[in-house]
Amino acid sequence: MAGVARRFYLDGRSKIEIAAEFGLTRFKVARLLSTARERGLVHIEIRHQGTIDVDLSAQVQNTFGLQHAVVVDTADEDPAHLRQQLGKAAADLLAEVLTPQDVLGLAWARSVSAMAGALPPLPAVTVVQLTGALPIQDGGHSSIDLVRDVARSAGGPAYVFYAPFTVPDAATAQVLRRQPEVARAFSQLPRVTKAVAGVGFWDHGQSTLYDAVDEHDRQTLRDLGVCADVSGVFLSADGEPVATDLAERMIGIDAEQMRAIPEVIVIAFGMAKLPAMRAALRSGLVSGVVTHTALAEALLDVP
Repeated sequence: MAGVARRFYLDGRSKIEIAAEFGLTRFKVARLLSTARERGLVHIEIRHQGTIDVDLSAQVQNTFGLQHAVVVDTADEDPAHLRQQLGKAAADLLAEVLTPQDVLGLAWARSVSAMAGALPPLPAVTVVQLTGALPIQDGGHSSIDLVRDVARSAGGPAYVFYAPFTVPDAATAQVLRRQPEVARAFSQLPRVTKAVAGVGFWDHGQSTLYDAVDEHDRQTLRDLGVCADVSGVFLSADGEPVATDLAERMIGIDAEQMRAIPEVIVIAFGMAKLPAMRAALRSGLVSGVVTHTALAEALLDVP
């Protein structure tokens, strides 16, 4: 049993090769390997080189039926440090899952900007801007810089446009959407296979979009039951998209366009965003999450 286990786990031999060497059937080899683990002869430990909680990541992925979940194991509550750590984890995840056949969509958020600053080399994919620019950028990447920098890292084409995220009226938004650069970028949306976005809780300091609009829009959306925005897609607490007049004045992806993307990964940190994360996970728009220990445990109701 020990010999079979050594060949399989340490030497990387297949069950068929081991069966031939020991004069056994491959089914017998499989039973010996299973028994070795049951008796404690083989102990398997999975380690991640870094700060990823593998077990908690698996719990989040399985509980919410996600394609990807990465939980950064940290007790750090400083927003800037958390953003940096999650940005690095999201960059590593994107590098692992992105293939040359993908088209990548990026919606601006502080956390997505942090990811862009930590990216390793990527496959040569097309990168598409999903949202216009916000005036509150903390001196980091603008939505245009974000897409261009990631496309430069990937070595693929970038579809960018110069337009604000919000404008004063719907007529202006309609005119801007017809501008060649904006229309060209949005024509790529059906091709987007993976996207990365942020999650905001509809309150002061918890959503860059909330902080960018006036008090009338803030209160109007609160009255409509808006709990969260996923890079401009407004959600109620139960995850339902909320139709708003503000959405008619925005240059960005809408709920149905986001729903059509096969993989949408969101980055979220801070306990204040717990209701927003619950809404995002209930919405069915999200297929991947990068977060940290405290928020992941709260989502799972782990003491």
